[in-house]
Amino acid sequence: MSTILYYFSGTGNSLVIARDLAAALGNTTLIAISKALRDPIAGTADVSAPADAVGIVFPVYAWGPPRIVVDFINARKWNDIPYLFAVCTCGGFPGGALFLLKQALRAQGGNLSAGFSIVMPGNYTAMYGAIAEAKQQKLFARARARVAGIAGLIKARRNRPVEKSFFLVNWLTGFLYKFGMPKFKTADAKFWVMDTCTHCGLCAKVCPRLNIDLKNGRPQWHGDCEQCMACLQWCPVEAIQSGRSTLQRKRYHHPAIAAKDLFVKPTD
Repeated sequence: MSTILYYFSGTGNSLVIARDLAAALGNTTLIAISKALRDPIAGTADVSAPADAVGIVFPVYAWGPPRIVVDFINARKWNDIPYLFAVCTCGGFPGGALFLLKQALRAQGGNLSAGFSIVMPGNYTAMYGAIAEAKQQKLFARARARVAGIAGLIKARRNRPVEKSFFLVNWLTGFLYKFGMPKFKTADAKFWVMDTCTHCGLCAKVCPRLNIDLKNGRPQWHGDCEQCMACLQWCPVEAIQSGRSTLQRKRYHHPAIAAKDLFVKPTD
């Protein structure tokens, strides 16, 4: 049995889950959504390639799927896939993210057979700092066990309702996602750079939207932000800030992932 696994990840959580799931499933091809959107060979062709299963791994943003994931779904058809599944990573609750993803896939001809959620350390530094490393390790251990269980269900091609949060969160999801997600695109207006910037350009390389270029060695944002916080989290000297609240907040990216694993364009 073969599987194609698409993933989106800003700070590594979803990439780790995708890698672990691929290892557990075997015979799995991993494809970054940020690259598939720009590469017709990696994107369009592989969706219709002969595979027994196709999966999408993504983080939860505003209790819904990230804009880049929805764009990817809307850019192609998803019909005639024998088993289509999704796994979302979240800092607390999945909200209605998997249900919204199911709706987006259905609009493009897809039928989501199962949807799973895995709790990982949160990374939205605009609202909070990283949790203690000891707590991170506990979540990583639970996530590995969770992946093993999910892999077993996928191998058996089990159809399952998508996982959701409790009623109140589900009710709030639609409101928050509808009105919050459109604002993410231009939320990069809050980013600014301290004088400690070393002009390394890493922020531009990890941006999944290619929304950053360098002017006199310093990053400039252009209003097409995913709010993945990759630029802020991966800056080696913590020179990138979002407003004033992030100045004292601890950064986070998954320790098993390197920044180069998330580059959209090849390095020079």
